[in-house]
Amino acid sequence: MNGHLLARREGDSQIEAVRRSYHTAKVMQTSVPEIMDISAESQATLELYGVGDPGCDEFAKACLMAWKISESGVRYIQLSAGNWDHHGGLKENIKRDSTQVDRPIAGLLADLKQRNLLDETLVVWGGEFGRGHHSSSADGRDHNHKGFSMWMAGGGAKGGFAYGATDELGIHAVSGRMHTNDMHATMLHLLGIDHERLTYSYSGREFRLTDLGGVVAKDIVA
Repeated sequence: MNGHLLARREGDSQIEAVRRSYHTAKVMQTSVPEIMDISAESQATLELYGVGDPGCDEFAKACLMAWKISESGVRYIQLSAGNWDHHGGLKENIKRDSTQVDRPIAGLLADLKQRNLLDETLVVWGGEFGRGHHSSSADGRDHNHKGFSMWMAGGGAKGGFAYGATDELGIHAVSGRMHTNDMHATMLHLLGIDHERLTYSYSGREFRLTDLGGVVAKDIVA
């Protein structure tokens, strides 16, 4: 029906966009079940990611599926692991939640590397924001947006070093400070995209992901 309508309104980009989105949905419905089937994976691969380990099984399967989805041609994939808001019970909770992600992430990076895909795959890890040294409870850490860390691997990012630093208490970023726009500009650069040219017009204004800012951190680029 959209095809017939498009024939009458030749060049209508909104109708064409709807048709493409429906086609994408159909392809996902028919192909994703096969991609998400991990029953044919070797025991060595399952152990590499931590599939079957009660401490990390769920996120391990997510990381393994991320690799499989990437192999199928999907270019951008996001994984999430919740329950990190440690305002209390820090000693036990940080151990539990770190166990949830550490082995699967290491497995994903190792798998990408052994398949010679890490150089062309950018992996970015980040949280919602940092945690401070202070707490409103006896055993926790409160929010801190003034100094926190993210890491990148592969995709042309330089490995084995830390860029920037916080003060001795981990409160304020004091060197190598990066605005969110700088981070996005650097990530786009590693993906081969000039963030200043990734611009579109909307409501009478030119918009881009890095808005009116964004500086590529060249020291991060390998």
